[in-house]
Amino acid sequence: MHAYQQILYYVLAFIFILFSSSYFAKFFNRLKLPLITGFLVTGIICGPHVLDLIEADALKNLGFVNDLALAFIAYAAGAELYLKDIRIHVRSIAWNTFGQVMITFVFGTIGVLLLSDFIPFMKDMSSGNKVAVAMLVASIFVARSPSSAIAIISELRAKGPFTQIVMGVTILKDVLVILLFSISLSIAVNIISGAAFNMMIILLLLAEIALAFLMGYFIGRWISLVLSVGMNSYVKMMIILATGYATFFFTHSINALNPGNANIDIHIEPLLISIVASFWVTNYSKHRMQFQKMIDEAGPAVYVAFFTLVGAMLSLDILAKVWMIAVILFFVRLISVIIGSGLGAFLAGDPRLYRKIGWMPYVTQAGVGLGLATEVAGEFSGWGGEFATIIIAVIVLNQLVGPPLFKWAIQMVGESHRRGEITVFDGVRNALIFGLEDQSVALARQLQMNDWKVKIATLKKWDEVPEIPGIQLEFIDSLDIKSVDVAGASKAEVIVLMLSDQENVSICDIVYEHVGTKEIVVRLNDRKYFKHFNDLGAQIVEPYTAVIGLLDHFVRAPIATSLILGMDARQDAEDFEVRDKRFHGMAIRDLKLPADLLILSVKRKGHMVVTHGYTRLRKKDIVTAVGSTESLEKMRLQFEDPGAHKNAD
Repeated sequence: MHAYQQILYYVLAFIFILFSSSYFAKFFNRLKLPLITGFLVTGIICGPHVLDLIEADALKNLGFVNDLALAFIAYAAGAELYLKDIRIHVRSIAWNTFGQVMITFVFGTIGVLLLSDFIPFMKDMSSGNKVAVAMLVASIFVARSPSSAIAIISELRAKGPFTQIVMGVTILKDVLVILLFSISLSIAVNIISGAAFNMMIILLLLAEIALAFLMGYFIGRWISLVLSVGMNSYVKMMIILATGYATFFFTHSINALNPGNANIDIHIEPLLISIVASFWVTNYSKHRMQFQKMIDEAGPAVYVAFFTLVGAMLSLDILAKVWMIAVILFFVRLISVIIGSGLGAFLAGDPRLYRKIGWMPYVTQAGVGLGLATEVAGEFSGWGGEFATIIIAVIVLNQLVGPPLFKWAIQMVGESHRRGEITVFDGVRNALIFGLEDQSVALARQLQMNDWKVKIATLKKWDEVPEIPGIQLEFIDSLDIKSVDVAGASKAEVIVLMLSDQENVSICDIVYEHVGTKEIVVRLNDRKYFKHFNDLGAQIVEPYTAVIGLLDHFVRAPIATSLILGMDARQDAEDFEVRDKRFHGMAIRDLKLPADLLILSVKRKGHMVVTHGYTRLRKKDIVTAVGSTESLEKMRLQFEDPGAHKNAD
């Protein structure tokens, strides 16, 4: 009973440290460093070698967290391998993967063998044992980081053949690396245990892999069954995580068995089982989207626990002795990745530019590599910790150097579509409407009544359009960057798109990437374009659902609806941006608001903030207020014009 109480104590203390780790990692993120680095550093600081908040005994008792996280990492890797996504560039993906896996593994093995006399725990090993360790290191060198790649692609909104090839190779490598690691680990276990390498070991290895695939298939069917049951998604996730932990517990128990006097060790790789299960759910069940959603939601919590624990396991005294070895191994892996990607791109017949820079996206390592390192540490209690320390150091270097290289590569091939610089407000509220029709003219007049300067851009010829009194028209020839700029998009605070969906998509992409207008409002005709506009942060209006929603609100809240729609000439609602630094940090209850004005909400960095009297404003907040038109105008001047309060005084 005492042992269970101690474990509970360690778990509760570790949870407290995880909150600190999550907060501390955000500081590293502001320095443009990966969150993973923050988690690792927090683990190091809290570990037994610095503050000793996570004691050595605690690390042993928290081993189940490591197993659970490793199973999750395998699930996440398998979930990324969706066959329909990689078949478009299957030739390039296949050859690039082949080149990188083979060259990295061979070069890595040779490099480690050449350095073995300088690695403390290897220099006294036999030749066979050195080969076994070198194979383990080389197999981990093959690993890549799908999560880091996805994060960079999302940040740059990268799209194109180069990006598709990179993602296909990255995901396929992370599946193959676990298979390669399983083979290397099984061979290493038998060699280091003293077994003679013979046909029996090869047959046993094939049997272990076949058994892992079979178990993975049945666990995949079990996960699919869990996903099909109507229960809370959090309960499903807990069952799936428990299944992953049970897989590790079961295989560890099997691996501990020794078949009589055969002097042969059985090793069934739980990571391989988990990744096969995830692959089956992703490609051969009806629950791919649900499974991926649950992986995405649980990921942050699992990763902070795993990487913080890995940081605590890092032996600083050993790291101080082998940091130069880690740097050399970093360059060994880097050179092998450069040669491997170049060879793969050549064999695939990829463009010359791809052959030159194709290595840049594959430097980063993270979850899978760290997971494999901790697997070795758990399997070989003597030197496993030193092995993991060196590998973790190499992975941290890859994690620091890799992301900038990947970004540079995407920009060099011209597949970056990140948002342009945000338009600076010039004090005049300008709106640009694309599309000339009755609704756009009516919208323009309504905005003009509220002191907006409005322009309508149209693809029609000037002699095809009758003169519209009071409305400024801009005639453009096409929907390219030059025409959008001529229409005055760079000066507009809001752009409204009222053309066809395809034309709206073209303008929305141009505005997002080259203009940076804060607000884009789109009238949507076909629902299939919703995700594209939503990913660009556009405000989407669906005419049919908008009318239904409006009627619904008139029934349930007629006064509020008429007020927000401005149907009362004396009352209105309006959004303000907090530009005056005088209001930064000020609580809403301390604002000198007119008696007839009420703040409804605050939008900060794209998220709505539930407001109350003690809510403190921040510069660039979007504040929604309702009140008389006179009071709204006064507040707009104060919030958006830093000199307005001086004039008022």
